[in-house]
Amino acid sequence: MIPAIIAFLTGVSTTLAFAPFSLFPMAIIGPAILFWLLLKQPCFHIGFLYGLGLMGSGISWLYVSVEQFGNLGTFIPALFTFAFIAFVAQLYGLFGWLCQHLGSRLAIHNLLLIYPALWVLIEWCRSWLLTGFPWLSVGYSQIDSPLAGFAPILGLLSVSWAVVLSAGLLITVLTTSPKIRAASLLGLVLLWATGEALRSVEWSSSHGKPIKVALIQGNIPQKIKWNPEQLMPTLQLFSDLTMQHKDADLIIWPETAVPGLFSQLDAEFFKPLELLLQESNSNLLLGVVLLDKERQGYQNAMVGLGANRAFYTKQHLVPFTEYLPLKPLFGPIVELFSIPMSNFTLHPNWQPTIKLGEYTIGMSICYEDAFGAEMIRALPEADFLVNTSNDAWFGDSLAPHQHLEIARMRALEVGRYLLRGTNTGISAIIGPQGEILHHSPLFEEHVLRGEIRPMSGQTPYSYIGNWGILLLLISTLSCGLLFSYKLKQGEK
Repeated sequence: MIPAIIAFLTGVSTTLAFAPFSLFPMAIIGPAILFWLLLKQPCFHIGFLYGLGLMGSGISWLYVSVEQFGNLGTFIPALFTFAFIAFVAQLYGLFGWLCQHLGSRLAIHNLLLIYPALWVLIEWCRSWLLTGFPWLSVGYSQIDSPLAGFAPILGLLSVSWAVVLSAGLLITVLTTSPKIRAASLLGLVLLWATGEALRSVEWSSSHGKPIKVALIQGNIPQKIKWNPEQLMPTLQLFSDLTMQHKDADLIIWPETAVPGLFSQLDAEFFKPLELLLQESNSNLLLGVVLLDKERQGYQNAMVGLGANRAFYTKQHLVPFTEYLPLKPLFGPIVELFSIPMSNFTLHPNWQPTIKLGEYTIGMSICYEDAFGAEMIRALPEADFLVNTSNDAWFGDSLAPHQHLEIARMRALEVGRYLLRGTNTGISAIIGPQGEILHHSPLFEEHVLRGEIRPMSGQTPYSYIGNWGILLLLISTLSCGLLFSYKLKQGEK
């Protein structure tokens, strides 16, 4: 009973490693305690309870959107949120089960080879299983730590591996013989020193003149955003703020800033606005819904106006909110919710970049920036990255802070500036080292101004994606399993 309680509370405490708390050592201490528990009692329920604590505290914001916008009372949103958290927690239970069945009787093999590799391979599975949910991967928590230096080399998963390897080394230092303890301590120091040294490497370089940008945060409440009577006030607000900042080279409105169809508003609103932008030599990126007549659906899009017209449509749709998988099975359940469900479709000629004036922009909308392997498809062409989002669904919760942390990792992985425009915050201008240069307050109307530079060059990660870290993980796991096999053979 006591190990189970410790596992759950350890999962809860690991949430403190992520934004907005950003106590990054907790991402090492949490897994270290879990590893120590699994050395003594490797099993499914220890891992599951750790995951239940981590996800239950870390993604509790899911309840906010279902409860506030689903009109289903309190019980059903709570049940839905718990079911999702428990589902994700089972992957941590799988980790515990694999540790039980694949682990060695020698702790050092488990702590340095088997446990770290299994952990990160399961994080990788989380990034694509059922379209993926990579939230709270431990690597994100290290965006301000020395271990962030590994991100441009092998991506987020390599930072996660460095975190859990540090956890294994820490337990080795605390529990093994003096000789192994000294070697493990040296390994821990070298790992962190290497990460710190890599942080000083500049993988990309600037070219061209600075770009003046303005990110417009309209702060339209989600509850009234799609009301028909709100359309004109919303258009007036965004157009007025745009004209006040028309000296900017690039102006950005957030995801679905326009609560209407582009085709219905083009002649009366967008074309006159486009002429004004051309007179001031400014460009605008705005979020709007496109009508897809051929597929009888809609596309979540960003449209560029100014020097030319450009269109980007969202490629990685969110299940149950932007499209409905297995409709015959889940359709009756989803109909219970009054959260607006959209029949979004994918554009057949999707491209990861758009060309707007002089700039090639690597685009993503909302949840897409959680998938690093997809974001690198914009490289090396992209001069900078843009992510637009609407985190108003999750209220004043942990979600906007965690989402900003995710966006910072994407900028660091590819060595590009990233502009993050949101409806209610947190909008941000992020530098190519993942640093926040400017950011907006939450739940305030705000225009975020700043300058960025076009960047060129590629990080190793943008060349090879996740293949490099997957090869490393499979190699270390294979070594650990080989040692375990030889030990078992020697005992016979």
